[in-house]
Amino acid sequence: MKAGLDTSMVLRLLTGEPQELAQCALSEVQKRIAHGDKLFVSDLVAAEAYFALQHHYGMPKAEVLALLAGFLHECGIKSLGSSMTVLATPNLASVKPGFVDRLIHAEYRKHADEMLTCEKAAGRLTGTRVLV
Repeated sequence: MKAGLDTSMVLRLLTGEPQELAQCALSEVQKRIAHGDKLFVSDLVAAEAYFALQHHYGMPKAEVLALLAGFLHECGIKSLGSSMTVLATPNLASVKPGFVDRLIHAEYRKHADEMLTCEKAAGRLTGTRVLV
């Protein structure tokens, strides 16, 4: 069986809070992995978790990025999109454009010839046209 995890599941697994829901989420994931199920996280879920961990849990950007990368790399849950590739970007916590803009760019590179933007920093990405 295949299942996608929503942001609430990912946040419970990453934060352990609230404890009862986190334990429920962990038990379900462990059970499914033990049964050979395939579990996925979309780029939208990764992006939501990225912002939620910073805004609601007060975690620093670099810590959030490392946490997401470790989660998707080590626990048997796969990224459906480009999250893993983008999370491997050196110095991602301080580079411009950042994590979510790079996810957007990666998605467009799969389906379009170029990405149009008004953000100068995005001009560093291949196949991007800055309109300024």
